[in-house]
Amino acid sequence: MAHEPVTLMREYLLGLQQRITSAISEIDGKSFLSDAWEKAPGEPLQGSGVTQILEGGEVFERAGCGFSHVSGPKLPPSATQHRPELAGAPFEALGVSLVFHPRNPYVPTVHMNVRMITARPVHGGEPVSWFGGGMDLTPYYGFEEDAVHFHRTCAQALAPFGADKYPRFKAWCDDYFCLRHRGEQRGIGGIFYDDFAELGFEGGFAMTRAVGDAFLHAYVPIVQRRVGTPYGERERQFQLYRRGRYVEFNLVWDRGTHFGLQSGGRTESILLSMPPLVRWAYDERPRPGTPEHRLLTEFLVRRDWL
Repeated sequence: MAHEPVTLMREYLLGLQQRITSAISEIDGKSFLSDAWEKAPGEPLQGSGVTQILEGGEVFERAGCGFSHVSGPKLPPSATQHRPELAGAPFEALGVSLVFHPRNPYVPTVHMNVRMITARPVHGGEPVSWFGGGMDLTPYYGFEEDAVHFHRTCAQALAPFGADKYPRFKAWCDDYFCLRHRGEQRGIGGIFYDDFAELGFEGGFAMTRAVGDAFLHAYVPIVQRRVGTPYGERERQFQLYRRGRYVEFNLVWDRGTHFGLQSGGRTESILLSMPPLVRWAYDERPRPGTPEHRLLTEFLVRRDWL
């Protein structure tokens, strides 16, 4: 099924992964471990990828950035709920996905993903390609300037593709990264889009590149601003507690996780987003007036940050 759009996307994604991991490694001082993998013959999915992982760093307790390029005989249900005409179609999926969990609780966790799926209709016709992606920020202690910077960078990346894109994708992100079983936002949001084909391949590819290229501009200045902030056991325990919400979202609601597991993807790579340490506590609630309470009431709510 290989064709030009797949080749272009693959080349871009491999370069993006390397640029991001090189920049993060320079900040941390520790190198990423690069784990190239290939699906064994006979597995539901075929293909390969490169998982890059940094654990136990000075700045990042765990930072994972994975590239994958897989194909399968039949799209899983999570990929066809909005495209029923492609149910059962053979497909290729390419993407880069990352989650960085910093050590300092004042540095936020970040997620970014850009991907493309191409499928060939069962009853013939030209391959159909669509894009997805975005980035979102999950702070443990809220800072207005960080939230504004992150959202402004996202808005600037999308501006060339229409004035409607940032407001739409910001609202989509707020809707998506919500722990509906708790009625709670995962973080301060960002942008998110899925099943995106309205600009055609050229426009969708250009927009997805703009999102991927904006990631370091959105996140690195925040890391540099907060990484030296002193913290103690109280902040660390709150960070671990809030990481529990991250785990809940990824396992219960995340479509990317469901897609990977339903289609027979590589489990170790799919779950690289998990934090290394986490805790849960029964009905724990921050006291009013504390920075921890302010996170919940002023930052983990849907707001216009621009």
